[in-house]
Amino acid sequence: MAIDRLREGDPGEPAVHPEDFTLSSDPWALFAAWMAEAEASEPSDANAMALATADADGLPDVRVVLLKGLDPRGLVFYTNAESAKGEQLRANPQAAAVLHWKSLGRQIRARGPVSPVTREESDAYFASRHRDSRIGAVASRQSRPLTDRPTLMAEVAALSARYEDGPVPRPEHWRGFRIEPLQLEFWQNGAYRLHDRVRFTREGEGWARSRLYP
Repeated sequence: MAIDRLREGDPGEPAVHPEDFTLSSDPWALFAAWMAEAEASEPSDANAMALATADADGLPDVRVVLLKGLDPRGLVFYTNAESAKGEQLRANPQAAAVLHWKSLGRQIRARGPVSPVTREESDAYFASRHRDSRIGAVASRQSRPLTDRPTLMAEVAALSARYEDGPVPRPEHWRGFRIEPLQLEFWQNGAYRLHDRVRFTREGEGWARSRLYP
């Protein structure tokens, strides 16, 4: 895309509205519908989301992780709990996340407290991963200094030999976390930057819906 297309005032391609999502009263049904459309159209990793956390001093950090669970309880991702993000979540168990689908002109934002998923959920997801991914999760001391890549690959080779074709146990420090949103915001691209934004805010067992200026 030419940079001129990004200048203010260029409408670009108007967003297509297959439905008026601004009338939805159930954010989880809307999230699931948008997720399904993204999975059908995005070339890879439609479930990629930017995850923002902050340390005990409030210094923010952000990285891309994969959304691996979605239901009315929240958004689930998995990681090494001894990583930088794991340490930040221990110090400050809150997070914000955004999924952006450029081809659809949409994004969803979420923020709220974070809590670990059950051991059973972590075990089930770990067991579903490719064996090489499980080996990699055991081998990686995520976020800590690494002398060189051959050191990591030697650890991977040693673990592959140790477990051969047998089960690879989930490390205790590798687990899932669930963002329990206090807010969910749906954004649809609009011409001339006149985007549609609808925010759902948790109120007791339900949600309050409001429209925002773009």
